[in-house]
Amino acid sequence: MNKKPFHSYYMILIVVAFTAAALLSAFFLMRSRNASITGYIASSELENEALITAALQEEVKTNPCSDLSVPTCLTKIEDTYFLVDCYHNQVIYHDNLSDPIWQWNVMTDEIDRGHTLASDGLVYLIDDTENNRILIFEKKDGRFLHTQTFSGIGNRPHYIIYDEKTKTFYAWSSMSGEMYLFRREPDGTRMYLTEIRRVASLDGVYVRSFTIQEDIIYFVSGNASIIEADLHTFRILNVYPVPDTMAGMIQLARIQDYFYLTISTDITGNQDYATILRTKDLSGLIDGNYEDVYDHFIGGGTPYYITQIDNDWYLTEHRLPGHSVWRFRIADNEIRDVETIY
Repeated sequence: MNKKPFHSYYMILIVVAFTAAALLSAFFLMRSRNASITGYIASSELENEALITAALQEEVKTNPCSDLSVPTCLTKIEDTYFLVDCYHNQVIYHDNLSDPIWQWNVMTDEIDRGHTLASDGLVYLIDDTENNRILIFEKKDGRFLHTQTFSGIGNRPHYIIYDEKTKTFYAWSSMSGEMYLFRREPDGTRMYLTEIRRVASLDGVYVRSFTIQEDIIYFVSGNASIIEADLHTFRILNVYPVPDTMAGMIQLARIQDYFYLTISTDITGNQDYATILRTKDLSGLIDGNYEDVYDHFIGGGTPYYITQIDNDWYLTEHRLPGHSVWRFRIADNEIRDVETIY
């Protein structure tokens, strides 16, 4: 009797079974990966026209505070200025920097110790640091409406920027070494969490910000070093150690020929070491090759984030002698026209 056909039949069944098992495995793996991303989409705050209409009819809140409490970030989107007033748990906005702070309007007071705001001109992302959330806003009829909420975003999300080149919002979780990448649909305003990248060595390390320069990303880390990585892969390219006296870095900003560093504390957490330094070469920091430029300002406080608006630079500062916002210019690597605006 010829048993070959019978043998071939079982071989085909085995191949089919293995193929099916592989496909199912791939399906559930992909499903698991997708769930880990889409699971962060918590809710849509405004899901229909009735809710939008109701929100537009609510009265715009005027800033109830006559001063600032730990201002962290000043930025300008189109013709509107936004200021994150961290310890007042609000983001405020206005059309100029001349009017007193109590004349500004409140964009949101739904946050707990938020730090930054970023926008592509269509949607606005705010980190809600202590609640581990990212809030999405849109501007409709001159009003800012809260349209989406992403919950469970790392551990104290602390810094957001929009990178025009990659059309991506980068939101950093300050205590877990995770970067959450948000993108919106091409022809709409719906936001999606599309990727989570990680820097393993920064898990559990307090990292207040990052800086994108072309295809490079820098992390000023609380473990006494600056990490330089590839923006697209997060592969670490260089690590620049810094002295213990500047271990508590806040931000790195590249302005003309210098890297500017705002410092909050030394390695022990002592704010007496708060200052602003600059250097042309990050590798020289450990050997003391830097210049302290905080004396261009009053000094004695804690400088925080530096942002550029038009042709000027702005510095937020807290702790004594005050909670301030500074404006200054840099021409030919010289700091000029320093003034307090708030």
